[in-house]
Amino acid sequence: MSLSRRKFVALAGIGAGSAVLAAPIKNLYDNLIKGKPAFAERIGSLIPDPQGILDLPAGFQYKVLSRVGEQMDDNHLVPNQHDGMAAFAGENGQTILVRNHEVSPLNAISNLTVNVPQYDYSCPGGTTTMIVDRDRNLSKHYLSLAGTNRNCAGGTTPWGSWISCEEEIATPYPPPGYTMEQVYPYWGKVRQKHGYNFEVPAKGGLATPTPLKAMGRFRHEAIATDPETGYIYQTEDQFNSCIYRFRPRKSGNLQAGGTLEALAIKDVPRVDTSNNFPIGKPLKVTWVELEDVDPKHDTLRFEAQHKGAAVFRRGEGMCYGDRELYWTATNGGAAQVGQIFRYNLRRETIELFVESPGAGVLDYPDNLTLAPFGDLIVCEDGKDEQFLIGVTPAGKYYKFARNALNNSEFAGVCFAPDGQTMFVNIYNPGMTLAIWGEW
Repeated sequence: MSLSRRKFVALAGIGAGSAVLAAPIKNLYDNLIKGKPAFAERIGSLIPDPQGILDLPAGFQYKVLSRVGEQMDDNHLVPNQHDGMAAFAGENGQTILVRNHEVSPLNAISNLTVNVPQYDYSCPGGTTTMIVDRDRNLSKHYLSLAGTNRNCAGGTTPWGSWISCEEEIATPYPPPGYTMEQVYPYWGKVRQKHGYNFEVPAKGGLATPTPLKAMGRFRHEAIATDPETGYIYQTEDQFNSCIYRFRPRKSGNLQAGGTLEALAIKDVPRVDTSNNFPIGKPLKVTWVELEDVDPKHDTLRFEAQHKGAAVFRRGEGMCYGDRELYWTATNGGAAQVGQIFRYNLRRETIELFVESPGAGVLDYPDNLTLAPFGDLIVCEDGKDEQFLIGVTPAGKYYKFARNALNNSEFAGVCFAPDGQTMFVNIYNPGMTLAIWGEW
């Protein structure tokens, strides 16, 4: 794919009508138009890290910004299980990072007091916010959402907020046909229904923990917002999951409600996309409207599929770029180790972009982002060594980074607004890293 100036600024998140590009972004663009080799062609093999944390190609370096257990500026401790994350522009060249923590009553004990506003005092999940200066130093971090359960991924809104998604549908009561002893140990101990999205403003302190019930109750993973329409697209982490679209009643006010729909492929109702799905063939999409958006039990996908919605094998990461959406199906494909789908927002078509032939190529793709230079950067959440995998617009794979610390997944990959720094999390023990070099 050749990148015009218009396409590049769209990928970089800058309005196409902008008269001047920020200097770092302009340098990246200038490299493209001067014929500099594509990023995937310039990077070499990974160099072992003497610190034993992160292997990177020559010309790149990193620093650890934040670790689990550190005391934050509000005196709370950094929670573990660093997961989905996004970067926002701050003042004076600062970057604001909002980071999820996928912790539950089963694997963490909250260090919060009852005086902190929380959705459910029995749950220690939520988000923390970091402010990073132009020299990639952490200048401040603090708690920004509390009392939620297993905050996995999420996504940004055009009005400057992070939507944090609960990947758990725990309730104070058991699902039908089960006793409390047969379900997760903490079910029945939670005080609220879970399985919702929560909005966290990028700028500000502790968010009001109000569930966005109109966006649906299910095992949420990630969201991506179409800035032209304000529609919010959502993934679901189930082996028989759906893709959802939320059409807000009022732009910028998700509490005002809206319409929830599920993706169906025209003339192919309830198609299973996990096997024998054609690669590179655009198929027309329709959307079916859902009624019971806040069900008592985890049944939303069954209503969707009854109405013809397509089935995906564990929808996880999702990102937006230049009127397209990309999302991962972590266990999809003939090898059952991952697929990446592409949705064209203008044409309303879906196609299978890539399908991993084996774990040695791409192993359980999870969070992903579209880099300023046009490649997807994908976090692996597999069984053995974990890599950040690049995928070019032509579908070529390459390894950009390796977790040299352990076999924990990467998560939360994103770029600073100026395109010069990549941020990523190691899930456990939780740490957030900044990476920079010769993009």
